[in-house]
Amino acid sequence: MMRFAILLLAAAALGAQTIDRTKEPATPPVPDFKLPPISETRLSNGLHVVLVEDARFPLVSARLNFHAGTRCDPPDLPGLATSTAALLVEGTRTRTSRQIAETMDSIGGSIHGLAGGDAVTLSADALAEHLDQLLDVLSDVARNASFPDDEVQLRKQQARQMLAQRRSQPAFLAEETLYRTVFGSHPYARYSATAESIAKLDRQAAVAYRDRWLAPNNATLIVLGPLPRRDAMVKTVEKYFGGWERKEVPAAPGGEIPAPRRQILLVDRPGSVQADIHVGRLAPVRSAPEYYPLMVGSLILGGGTSSRMFQVIREKQGFAYDAHSEYETRREAGIMKAVTQVRNEVLEPALRSLLEQLDLMGAAPVTATELSAAKNRIGGLYLIRFETQEGLATNLAAMDTLGLPADFLEKANRNVRNVEPDQLQAAGKRYVGGGDSTIVVVGDAAKIGEALKKFGEVTITKAE
Repeated sequence: MMRFAILLLAAAALGAQTIDRTKEPATPPVPDFKLPPISETRLSNGLHVVLVEDARFPLVSARLNFHAGTRCDPPDLPGLATSTAALLVEGTRTRTSRQIAETMDSIGGSIHGLAGGDAVTLSADALAEHLDQLLDVLSDVARNASFPDDEVQLRKQQARQMLAQRRSQPAFLAEETLYRTVFGSHPYARYSATAESIAKLDRQAAVAYRDRWLAPNNATLIVLGPLPRRDAMVKTVEKYFGGWERKEVPAAPGGEIPAPRRQILLVDRPGSVQADIHVGRLAPVRSAPEYYPLMVGSLILGGGTSSRMFQVIREKQGFAYDAHSEYETRREAGIMKAVTQVRNEVLEPALRSLLEQLDLMGAAPVTATELSAAKNRIGGLYLIRFETQEGLATNLAAMDTLGLPADFLEKANRNVRNVEPDQLQAAGKRYVGGGDSTIVVVGDAAKIGEALKKFGEVTITKAE
């Protein structure tokens, strides 16, 4: 009885407290991410090996990361790296595509190849007890891919269908034009495969790409999981990858990236009932001091339903269903973008409003509320990336691709917390507003061309 009375008194005391429900509860600072133990070594053939002790799951994840990617495509064969990466796992000298798939399935895993702007990556996962088999298959597809003709033809068929589907989307046409304009003669300007390059794809092209770029001295092997002792693990890696011969690898091709300047490009797509607007410009890489201010600023500008673009262009003005910003970085350059889609009849006020939001990022400091909310959101989402072993493996591979140390991941949340309003404003003025962005609009030129000319000289091209 006495206990019940005490509980009633405690409840009454709590009920008597005044709670200000107009204010959000304070959010404590998001903690830093702590990397698990990492050891590194280099085999005599030049293969960089990164071993990560991650015992959270009975799984092993491996990433074989080659410093190559789509930037290494021959100029007349854009998309070759993407196709070569996909075909690596479709047959070797001793295994068919089906045998590779069945072997990986039998060990509770999978394997696939992907290409980005600066890397070709083989990703493989399996139950930890099958570590040897995982590395055996990974080594085999990296060293001995045979690129069977029937698999190449199937890949070409899939690539044609994918390209046709993508070219039917105005957003794809806008991005293709934006990248070509922003990156100029640099290979980053090549956004996708073309019908001509797909037609030229054959076994010899894939073999040539593999032989030119996929070498142990041009790669990093990352292995995560409940691994054996380091000396035993290094011996296992040596067993499967030590006999792989190093070779001379050329420097990755580059090119001149033009200085940002205002350009207005209209991709004429007759019959479009809306206009796709993509505004973008050159931006810094992740190692630059402006990276974190610009990343936080991008979230405030157009990163979700509470962002400025969403609240103004969609909620207040009703011009668009979606309005967002993106900040993408590669090894040698980045790109900052603002994207929306609007009805033809509101193109002029919508684009004017979008450009005003871009300019505001450099015209005045963000509010304390905006800054705090952005930092907390970035920090929380950042930690979620590492909840899975796959997420950690993917982020370590990204650090290798971008030429950044692994501890970049540990310092990220701290660097986000340290962003100040004046830093964000300076980054916004230099990389977001100021009139140096390229404006790409995809739509019906007959319906939106005159409205677009009010912003400056317009170059019109036909949608392919």
